[in-house]
Amino acid sequence: MKPAYQVGIVGAGFAGLVAALRLQKAGRDSFIIFERASEVGGTWRDNVYPGCACDIPSPLYSFSSEPNPDWSRLFSGQPEIFNYLKGVVTKNSLQKHIRYNAEIVEACFDKEEGYWAVKTRNGLATTVKVLLLAVGPLNRPHIPDIAGLTDYTGTWFHSSNWSTHYNLAGKRVAVIGTGASAIQIVPAIAPSVAQLTVFQRTPAWITSRFDKPMRSSSKAAFRKYPLIQRMQREFFYWLNEFFGLGFVGNKTINRLMTWAALRKLKKEVKDPETRRRLTPNYTIGCKRILKSDDFYPTFNLSHVNLVTERIERFTAKGILTQDGREHILDAVIFGTGFVAADIEMDTKIIGLTDQNLINHWRESGAEAYLGTTVAGYPNLAFVLGPNTGLGHNSVVHMMESQMNYIMQYIDYLETSGPGSYLDIKPQAQQDYNQEIQQRLKDTVWASGCKSWYLNAKGKNTTLYPGLTVRFRKETKQFNQEVYELVKQEEIAENAK
Repeated sequence: MKPAYQVGIVGAGFAGLVAALRLQKAGRDSFIIFERASEVGGTWRDNVYPGCACDIPSPLYSFSSEPNPDWSRLFSGQPEIFNYLKGVVTKNSLQKHIRYNAEIVEACFDKEEGYWAVKTRNGLATTVKVLLLAVGPLNRPHIPDIAGLTDYTGTWFHSSNWSTHYNLAGKRVAVIGTGASAIQIVPAIAPSVAQLTVFQRTPAWITSRFDKPMRSSSKAAFRKYPLIQRMQREFFYWLNEFFGLGFVGNKTINRLMTWAALRKLKKEVKDPETRRRLTPNYTIGCKRILKSDDFYPTFNLSHVNLVTERIERFTAKGILTQDGREHILDAVIFGTGFVAADIEMDTKIIGLTDQNLINHWRESGAEAYLGTTVAGYPNLAFVLGPNTGLGHNSVVHMMESQMNYIMQYIDYLETSGPGSYLDIKPQAQQDYNQEIQQRLKDTVWASGCKSWYLNAKGKNTTLYPGLTVRFRKETKQFNQEVYELVKQEEIAENAK
């Protein structure tokens, strides 16, 4: 039986839209996008906290085929990125392909028919020849298990579930965490709150963003001469690749980054004791390097306090720290990030056997070939899958590299006849991931710190251990030799 669609895409964030644009460009119009929410945008739809912005320059953190000459700032905020994504959908007439409020609860591969049967929570059932999972890693909020949270009578919420109806003005507020979200929230809310207490477990390495408004003359030039904006994009790309060398073994560049970050800290924080507590004691880059122009100066304000004592528990009125001090609080914001390395999804993904891929990954750790295809799950690919994350450059570049590969995968599958399927050979997947883990040993991420890049067993299932230019080269050419191709006649023969 012929499937209803050639391709099914799960997720309408950046990754899903990268896939949709590439399919459309290739003239492949038989695709459907399953989006669990009522709008596109993924993380840029869900995160609406004050100060939310990207830490990659907007000319680079955008689709290569959809440049935007009208970015208002070099590092755009959440509303502008969200509107950009919605504008791309409208411009390219992608709305007709999207099914909203369609959370996938089960995807089962039918090996006799050679397609995926997909079911959504709201009852939609359909079939697709190829299933692309583009759900992204930063959508599962992490709330640490702190005793007494249910006893707390004030307001609390995670940064990704921002309480837009709660007014922080004049309140005693705490932010738990000093990660990527927290360093944007803290300076954004500090001017309006009566008291701000920042609970820090581990200080982060922070570098300057050098954010600035885009001049109207620059926007006009970008509109008139698109090549100028492409050149700007290339400049930021190669600048990031250069500093990326400091993550993968170049000690000179790593020392340069360390010097610049420490100089920034000394320049921007007046109090020596506060500076000491904000100084990391691990190699720069081991945890995510953060970018901010206004986080450090916030600690010069008299009503902003940095607390590094361990949180003991919540009380009815606030938080008790290990030194015996109770911090009285009206509201607590968890800026504690997301579960990224340990895959947590409610979706059942059943391949050639009855095993659910998510359960398998919980036991073994997430693995894929080129971060894209998984043995035992044919005609399925990930966009931004295991070990495709970055610490130095735009993940949009990685997504587009994967789609270069996936398009060849689909082309080859299509020429193999109806009902055929492609399954990455287990040995090829194993060899690739052994190489990935070996390469990671020579990077800054293996220098000893504990980060969200590592799963519960200490395995880095998140990051790619190299520059994006290498990954693009690796995904440039589809290699059919590492796949098992099962054709329809073989399927029929095996069914007898």
